Amino acid sequence: MNLDYSQFFHMMPEVTLMAMLVIVFIIDFATAHKAPIVITDDKTTPSPRPWFNPLVCAFMLIHILLNCCPTEPATAFGGMYATTPMIGVLKTILAFGTLIVFIQARTWLSRPDSTFKEGEFYMLIISTLLGMNMMVSADHFLLFFLGLEMASVPMACLVAFDKYRHNSAEAGAKFILTATFSSGVMLYGLTFIYADAGSLYFNEVSQHLSATPMTVMGMVFFFSGLGFKISLVPFHFWTADTYQGAPTTITGYLSVVSKGAAAFALCAILMHVFGVLLEQWQYLLGIVIVLSITIANLFAIRQTELKRFMAFSSISQAGYIMLAVMGDSGMGVTALTYYILVYVVANMSVFTIISAIEERNNGVTDMDAYNGLYSTNPKLAFLMTLALFSLGGIPPFAGMFSKFFVFMAALEQGSTWAYAIVFIALINTVISLYYYLLIVKAMYINKSENPLPAFKSDCNTRVALAICTVGVALFGVCSYVYDWIFAAL
Repeated sequence: MNLDYSQFFHMMPEVTLMAMLVIVFIIDFATAHKAPIVITDDKTTPSPRPWFNPLVCAFMLIHILLNCCPTEPATAFGGMYATTPMIGVLKTILAFGTLIVFIQARTWLSRPDSTFKEGEFYMLIISTLLGMNMMVSADHFLLFFLGLEMASVPMACLVAFDKYRHNSAEAGAKFILTATFSSGVMLYGLTFIYADAGSLYFNEVSQHLSATPMTVMGMVFFFSGLGFKISLVPFHFWTADTYQGAPTTITGYLSVVSKGAAAFALCAILMHVFGVLLEQWQYLLGIVIVLSITIANLFAIRQTELKRFMAFSSISQAGYIMLAVMGDSGMGVTALTYYILVYVVANMSVFTIISAIEERNNGVTDMDAYNGLYSTNPKLAFLMTLALFSLGGIPPFAGMFSKFFVFMAALEQGSTWAYAIVFIALINTVISLYYYLLIVKAMYINKSENPLPAFKSDCNTRVALAICTVGVALFGVCSYVYDWIFAAL
């Protein structure tokens, strides 16, 4: 059989990522052993390569620019791979989030215990992004599963990246065990789907699937498997421990980019594949959304460790993201994608500040460390406040607009069930605002005898915060951003 290599032209995001992966590997292999050896504290470590991080960031920026233009709908490899303008937009958003992670990771990677693994970090991140791209472009359950695992396995390595500090190894073990279990649950559900539909192609499954108890069970198992990946309640047990133990940079990446890709994939499959089971999955999704938002908010109030706090915030935000799916319409897909974009900039702004303070506070991420932060570092406190206000949905920041659009998408369904879920979500928005304000209170009101000393952030931190802050301030009021996403439908 002759392979039509022209099909790869329909996979330009994946092709450019593969090229980037190979180039980074070659550069790392060629330069790592040539670096001079320096002696610090009786430990031998390679000196940093100051040009490496800017080079990788430049590669990622080129990747974004090459693939940000709208793409025409196309399929490849027997219909297993499919792309649309909306999928292209989401890939651009995921790459944009990854670029922010690369920018703010430089300080952390310059530490003696991390600098020798800098190349591995970039390659693992690119590998996960490649897997996410394959997952969202899959039009066949086999390719979808392969993309999901391609994203999950390198992610486990990233979570355990600091294996000798801050419980990173334990976090990696918990992540890989839950990821393996969730994949098994998902595969078990797919066997039921295949038994009824006789195919794994999305279009054929949607045409031949029938609403039988077996297919409902298969859909529930599949939903549960992806629920683990998105960390929806009650599939969230791994989230807090993993977020706390993983390096802060990885936690930020896991909370926004990985979650966004999985949420979009679940949205597309529920709408386009399980249409015959619409009534069943809407009720199931509604229950999970209410549980995710409510329980996560209640647990977030009790947290004193900031990364665990953001873990429960992430679970709650996942519930809001999936709220857009309730509408089962093009508006829902647009609202979900827009929410992911806004969530990327707001959440990455918070994690960038957490990382900067952690590096200068002996690795401490307790909320008490932020007492009196405004008196010593007013700029960081102000930027943290803006990001938290966006996450809480306070106007005129972008988070308010993203929540408004997901609420409108859910209400478009018009049922009493949808109105009840939106009402509960609105109540929980007030609760979330309360616990976000706890951090603001710590920075501006709480006094500390030994506040964090004033320090000047490094260039990369300032660039990452500038990008995120511009997004938080302008993505909501500039209609072009939403119009760009809506036009991709």
